[in-house]
Amino acid sequence: QVQLVESGGGLVQAGGSLRLSCAASGRTFSRYGMGWFRQAPGKEREFVAGISRSGRTTDYAESVKGRFTISRDNAKNTVSLQMNSLKPEDTAVYYCAAAEGIDYSESRTLYNYWGQGTQVTVSS
Repeated sequence: QVQLVESGGGLVQAGGSLRLSCAASGRTFSRYGMGWFRQAPGKEREFVAGISRSGRTTDYAESVKGRFTISRDNAKNTVSLQMNSLKPEDTAVYYCAAAEGIDYSESRTLYNYWGQGTQVTVSS
């Protein structure tokens, strides 16, 4: 069982930056591929970024490539998402997710555990 708690969301102007963090409970964090997803009002939850269990491999949605960076610290059981050059279309609730036994996936159905989400609002 893994519990995930996100933090770091808020209101920011377009062009600004935010850093989201996700703290995981448990002693087996390194067994889980980690992902960040987001869901805007009236839209489906979509993949934003993923990171492998070792942290050596990452993947990003085309819409955030070059602006967002995912990282993890297995010693501290945390995964982060640094978001730069934010745009109004990045406004959404952002979720941290854990996938047991795989590095990561762009498919939300492969994730076993989810955080409660943190709101990110980018004003124009």
